[in-house]
Amino acid sequence: MGLVSGIPEGVATACGFGGMALCVAAYAYSTAFTGGARQPNPYLQHGGNLAGALLLVISLLVDTNLASLVMESIWAVIGLTGLIRAIRARKDMS
Repeated sequence: MGLVSGIPEGVATACGFGGMALCVAAYAYSTAFTGGARQPNPYLQHGGNLAGALLLVISLLVDTNLASLVMESIWAVIGLTGLIRAIRARKDMS
């Protein structure tokens, strides 16, 4: 049973798979830069993580698993924090 009704099961499932794909892609993207001279774009890295976590939260509100819902909510806060820090760092450079 979910915390939210009115979202079709298929939409919730699509949100879940899309969110999972974005989170995995964001992690793979940041890992691809490990050990190199270049750094990942923080907007892509944290934005992908935030968007993926929010899509997973939507899915988990329909098919609720409380532990996963809490974890994805925390990941969304981490992604948002990363974006805020990137925006502030960019403003400090200008």
